[in-house]
Amino acid sequence: MEEVENKQIIFKGYIEGTPKETDMELKVGNKIKLKAGEGNSGGAFIVKNLYLSCDPYMRGRMRHFQGSYIPPFVPGSVIEGFGVSRVVDSDNPNFKAGDLVTGFTGWEEYSLIQKAVQLRKIQQDDIPLSYYVGLLGMPGFTAYAGFHEVCTPKKGEYVFVSAASGAVGQLVGQLAKLHGCYVVGSAGTSQKVDILKNKLGFNEAFNYKEEPDLDAALKRYFPQGIDIYFDNVGGAMLEAALLNMRIHGRIAVCGMVSQYSVSDPQGVRNLFYLISKRIRMEGFLQSDYLHLFPRFLEDVISFYKQGKIVYIEDMNEGLERAPAAFVGLFSGKNVGKQVICVAPE
Repeated sequence: MEEVENKQIIFKGYIEGTPKETDMELKVGNKIKLKAGEGNSGGAFIVKNLYLSCDPYMRGRMRHFQGSYIPPFVPGSVIEGFGVSRVVDSDNPNFKAGDLVTGFTGWEEYSLIQKAVQLRKIQQDDIPLSYYVGLLGMPGFTAYAGFHEVCTPKKGEYVFVSAASGAVGQLVGQLAKLHGCYVVGSAGTSQKVDILKNKLGFNEAFNYKEEPDLDAALKRYFPQGIDIYFDNVGGAMLEAALLNMRIHGRIAVCGMVSQYSVSDPQGVRNLFYLISKRIRMEGFLQSDYLHLFPRFLEDVISFYKQGKIVYIEDMNEGLERAPAAFVGLFSGKNVGKQVICVAPE
């Protein structure tokens, strides 16, 4: 029976403030037997991890807080997240050696999967495997469900997307364009603004760091007001958007990256406009809409193959680069969906 070394990224302990690379450590020297039934309960299988996803929600798992929709990481244990993996050995009749799967896995070279909860097989075609943690994974489905189900868009409406070049925002904007909407995105560098306008097809885009007055910026890009705001950042941008919403506007609250590392979050101003403009503001999780997942895959794969949407990844090679890649999410270093390539396919 083959036994191999298994590099791992370990979560050291709960944190305050912005994540640092030193909050995680690369552990080498651990061995793993590539045999699923060895000392494990029936139904287990071993996977070789190929791609791992870096996502902002993971910051919430780095604090000792039990009141969230997902439990915190365990100090001293392997970090977990979404990934694409290949089955090496299996005691589970539903998964056999060689199968490609996507779902929760460990930040390590090999993982023992005890329960195949929300783990899906990948029917591989000419779409890059890494897209199954991005365009065709949790971020892509978040964009699809959030835009179509929460925002309830109509053709011709005015749509604003924050963090628009990120894993979720880039697809929201393209779906809105395909729906016949006018779309403006915000991002944090001139390079990202250029990508939004010239590669992703947004009507307009701006660098929020160059705007001293976000309210004035939104009035410039939306003189008629905003029908839909897809919010990935919260904070000052949400406050400015509230001032610029149209009557019966919708705000989909997808993320609050500006608040994830703040130990004493501030309240949101301008909430009165929810009343005066009859705005609907709704938080959501993609897991609320899993019944739509087959339709999502069908639609988005079709759009991709027709060349109607593109997807931008920021790929880092090697498990040892995972901590730096994750930390970079919170200073905007990534351009597109942040992915770690653990092993070539």
